[in-house]
Amino acid sequence: MIRFRIRELMADKTFNEGRRVTFEEISKATGINRTVLSRMANQRGYNTTTDNLDRLCEYFGCDVGDIAIHVKVEPEKG
Repeated sequence: MIRFRIRELMADKTFNEGRRVTFEEISKATGINRTVLSRMANQRGYNTTTDNLDRLCEYFGCDVGDIAIHVKVEPEKG
């Protein structure tokens, strides 16, 4: 499963800049809908576009690997 690290990046930016970073601010700066950002941060298995990933890389000044990581999920036994 792919997990997005939006909240971690927001926390890093908040710490580095000494001010609170919100989904609203990211939305205005990137053009990505606030609801999409929230879903990326909170919903397991959410799918997004490469364009959104590119915009987030530009905003946070990072690489795709800093935004999304692969998490191994154990298959359910049953």
